Amino acid sequence: MGKKFTEKQIHILNIAEELIAEKGFEGTSVRDISAKANINVAMISYYFGSKEKMMYHLYHYRVQRTREHFAEFSEIIKDGKPEMQMREIIKYIVGQLFKYGQFHGFVSQELRRNENLKQELLVFYQFCVKKIDEVLKKGIASGVFTFAPKPEDILSIILGTTLFSIRNKNFMENYVRHSDDQSYIKEAEKKVKANMMLTVFALLGFVQD
Repeated sequence: MGKKFTEKQIHILNIAEELIAEKGFEGTSVRDISAKANINVAMISYYFGSKEKMMYHLYHYRVQRTREHFAEFSEIIKDGKPEMQMREIIKYIVGQLFKYGQFHGFVSQELRRNENLKQELLVFYQFCVKKIDEVLKKGIASGVFTFAPKPEDILSIILGTTLFSIRNKNFMENYVRHSDDQSYIKEAEKKVKANMMLTVFALLGFVQD
């Protein structure tokens, strides 16, 4: 069962997320967040304790919401063809990782010491594996997919490739046409999605008619 947040906490977390995405964690102050959220600075300490602890709660909240959205998304596409479902799952996972790229440095540090955060991610990853497995089995049964790689391996490939691209901008920007940070993120995301389509569907032995 995930942690329950009050409406006021969710409001503050949404404001913090917006500012951190725009200015980065270090460039966002508690005063910035409180001013935009139209609350007293002391309220952040009351609800979260510190900016660092608020970041943990923000990630916790984001994982919960992403898991809920992915469940809803999976339900929407469940009656589609296996190849369509796989494409949409790839696009969804890569898109979410790029959308919330500001969390990854923080998460890498927190995972070393925070068991609750590990558990949150474990539950989400296992849910992704379950949905990928359902699509794989449907594709094999219908003859659309020739091979059946392990669903956890497919997820690992998607996550690993995407996170490498996000964390190694100084390398990736040499291979992505861009004029500024915003265009870089957009073009890098497109590149990773295209790469993952080629890689995953090759593993599946899928041949487009």
